Amino acid sequence: MTTRKDQDRLFRRPTWIETQVVTKALRTETVGGAILLIAAVAALVWANSPWRDAYAALRDFRVGFEPWHLELSLGQWAADGLLAIFFFVAGLELKREFLVGDLRSPSRAAVPVIAAAAGVAVPAIVFTVVVLVGGGDSESLRGWAVPTATDIAFALAVLAVIGSHLPSGLRSFLLTLAVVDDLIAITIIAIFYTSGLDVAALLLALVPLAAFGFLVQRRIAIVWLLVPLAFATWALVHASGIHATVAGVLLGLIVPVKPRASVPSVSTLSAETDVAHRFEHRLRPLSAGVAVPVFAFFAAGVTVVGGGVGEALRDPVAIGIVLALVLGKVIGVLGSTFVMARFTRAELDDDLSWSDVVGLSLLTGIGFTVSLLVGELAFGPGSENDEHAKLAVIAGSVLAAVLASIVLRRRNAIYRRIEQEDNVDDDGDGVPDAFQDRPAVDPEPRSDTTR
Repeated sequence: MTTRKDQDRLFRRPTWIETQVVTKALRTETVGGAILLIAAVAALVWANSPWRDAYAALRDFRVGFEPWHLELSLGQWAADGLLAIFFFVAGLELKREFLVGDLRSPSRAAVPVIAAAAGVAVPAIVFTVVVLVGGGDSESLRGWAVPTATDIAFALAVLAVIGSHLPSGLRSFLLTLAVVDDLIAITIIAIFYTSGLDVAALLLALVPLAAFGFLVQRRIAIVWLLVPLAFATWALVHASGIHATVAGVLLGLIVPVKPRASVPSVSTLSAETDVAHRFEHRLRPLSAGVAVPVFAFFAAGVTVVGGGVGEALRDPVAIGIVLALVLGKVIGVLGSTFVMARFTRAELDDDLSWSDVVGLSLLTGIGFTVSLLVGELAFGPGSENDEHAKLAVIAGSVLAAVLASIVLRRRNAIYRRIEQEDNVDDDGDGVPDAFQDRPAVDPEPRSDTTR
């Protein structure tokens, strides 16, 4: 039976069902992270080869329909279009976490939510201080949000490469923190990187958005109806001046998680279906394996030959990003977690130490996908600041990954033992013995209202 003392432990094992959900999600993200790394390396190699002009020509090749404001370069289609799929999955994930996952319980959500918030605020402060001290101008300060994001796919790829057997409690914390991080990132993009707002287009976007919500809430999951409505919502949000990825989050947040009392006869899914989970299961491979890597391919192709690195090393923007990713994230995530532990008198779970939290905090300094996107929004694609920001994001993420690998590898034998204990099922009931004292299912009753 779970005691009060167990509930106060940090990074304790989640429920068995939550562990399975997290494991499946992280497995897909890990594969996607490997593809992401390959795409980024390919872009860097091509952009610094004798054929770099061909790479630039491909990235800047424009296609689309201009009357709808959709004649975009391939790089823009990747940033505005494909990343909308990534943020749609993030919206689905947020909805599930807040309604049936770790974030539904204030006591369990407090630590990862505060850690995520501090992991955004402190790097932003570090970047701002470095730029001001380095003599940067107001244009440089627009990049304050670049080092605030965490790339969960990249981080998991690092864990896979070093063969880390991170315990389930730490993996669950990392995923929850990344979900909250995504929410903060999309909020920052919507508020601080929107210019020339077209209110009429934004109001028109509510029409297909409402129609999409009407259908999914009633479990009418017909592809040829939902996809055009989703595209119309995305196109109108794009035309409004708000970054189009916001449309992805909005669409994800209106997909239902909990069951409803009844559904109409035309519904294609039952009233009990967790539609968000079904959509996430279908679209996460597309997001992690295609959308994010293609964006990385077009965004990471920065030319470093010909003095680019030397100029970046002297640029306070680049220096601020590297320091914010490597130091700011650790100070924010580790510091806030330590303060929360002291404030609540909570203890680390058995077999874990604060060095594990240091390694986890370093992992959150891997800010690739969303950081590259924010850099483009802050400075403009192809600008000198943007090029330096890309170099800094890559350098800072790699440095954070190396340091995290060093810290976590030292404890890998202990992680492996914990993993073996977590897999022991002596009674053969399908639930490992280590999870027997945790509730196997959601302990809170599900509402019949539409969510």
